[in-house]
Amino acid sequence: MIRDKRPYYIKQAWYRLQDFYVRRYLVHQLSALGPHPYIIKPWYIELFGSPISIGSHVTLLGCPDKRTRLTVWSEKKEIDGIRIGDHVLISPGVRISAANSIHIADSCMLASHAYITDSDWHGIYDRSLPPETRSKVVLEENVWIGDSAIVCKGVTIGKNTIIGAGAVVTCDIPANVVAAGNPARVIRKLDPAREIITRKDRYGDTEKMTAVLETAEKDCLEGNTFLGWIRSLIAPGSE
Repeated sequence: MIRDKRPYYIKQAWYRLQDFYVRRYLVHQLSALGPHPYIIKPWYIELFGSPISIGSHVTLLGCPDKRTRLTVWSEKKEIDGIRIGDHVLISPGVRISAANSIHIADSCMLASHAYITDSDWHGIYDRSLPPETRSKVVLEENVWIGDSAIVCKGVTIGKNTIIGAGAVVTCDIPANVVAAGNPARVIRKLDPAREIITRKDRYGDTEKMTAVLETAEKDCLEGNTFLGWIRSLIAPGSE
């Protein structure tokens, strides 16, 4: 990993710029955004339609080659749209497309390029219009969706369950299992004797985590100077 040459105050200014962008451009497109969001490179996060609501302590990541998209396409007014709970992790490249209802519960984790949809978007025989039948998708608490996995319409995935990378989920998956494949099937059960620590468990104490992260960043960036940072941008070294 390339060392971060920014001084601590420059990195804090970077965070404030991102916060400004979120307040100026993203918040107004959302039905709700809970407190303490951690949104990185929000200009690579695209929101379309409504309602889209996001809970507290969300970690939402974007990057230029993996834009994150949350989309609601529906001519109906009374729909749930996309509802995201607390302490959810959404990685770069995730796409969530709702025509009716997608509910992602607390502490879920979505890896890069995961795709979740509650509709086929076109009928089998009449492909000129969206299908009349509308389904919903539910990810229960602490579900982990692997890289490039696809979750299709009408699916409920049970609490703590892991969906393997590249899996295609076409039917309900029970709680506390690992599922993989196309179509996804249960390949093993989680050990009921092992404690499962969720993101909410780990990061629920906001003041404590903020202090820990600030201390770690100060230690990591200690000794960095403004001129050294500018020099690293103009002529980066081998490190």
